[in-house]
Amino acid sequence: MSVIKSFAVGDGDMFYIRHDTDSFTIIDCFLNEQNEHIILGQVGPIRKSKGITRFISTHPDIDHVRGLDALDAEIGIINFYCVRNNVTKPEETAGFTKYCELRDSDKAFSLRKGCTRKWLNESDTTRGGAGIQILWPDTNNPYFKDALADAEAGASANNISAIIRYALNNGATALWFGDMHKDFIELIEGELQISKANLVFAPHHGRRTGRIPRSLLEKISPKIVIIGEGATEHLDYYVGYNTITQNSAGDVIFECVTGKVHVFTSKEYEVDYLEDEGRTWGDLHYVGTLNLS
Repeated sequence: MSVIKSFAVGDGDMFYIRHDTDSFTIIDCFLNEQNEHIILGQVGPIRKSKGITRFISTHPDIDHVRGLDALDAEIGIINFYCVRNNVTKPEETAGFTKYCELRDSDKAFSLRKGCTRKWLNESDTTRGGAGIQILWPDTNNPYFKDALADAEAGASANNISAIIRYALNNGATALWFGDMHKDFIELIEGELQISKANLVFAPHHGRRTGRIPRSLLEKISPKIVIIGEGATEHLDYYVGYNTITQNSAGDVIFECVTGKVHVFTSKEYEVDYLEDEGRTWGDLHYVGTLNLS
């Protein structure tokens, strides 16, 4: 069994994967005065229970690195994954300063299309791989190079986001796109080697500016699209696809087992496309079960 959690943090993103192997992965960070104690209280014990903990940064904008200093103080990040960059900010927050410190340290590993690393996606006699593949960036792609140059010149870093795929053996697959914009996805779509995925975390917090092009959605054929906490008037609700909207659902937790995904939320939430298997998990609300067959 593995668990994927998408935290409801407001105007930001933060996720974790508690793997079925000896690994724990945190993707992005958004801690503030209201949630810091709660989230650190959850990730701290999981970190202690796993032999390998890694932090993956999709891109270095404040809504994805806020509170990274506090997270590092709590868990001690020693495996830091990010797209290679020299992005700077006119006003450096504590989270971004910590990002740069980790990015420029010997703890960093550069994300790029097809990269491999022991225990990220390779196994040995010590422990199994975590099932994580990096589908983008292609660092030689001219559109990526332009986006990187723009970000390093002070523009938004959204389009240097990594695309991350997680797969549980005989279980669920999930995709993250960071804050990549729709028009950029359209530019690189022909270079993307993306197969079907059960769970897709909509780019750019579910905003229309990050809408996944329909031609790519047809290839991915997601069972559930998770729409983040963008302002309601800016959201794309992915008509024609099953969705969970975090503005209403709160935290979303996916308990991934062989052939199934049990879905829970921190707020009461109902959908009509999942089966009822009567699951419970503490004070979480059971939404239903996705059968993958």
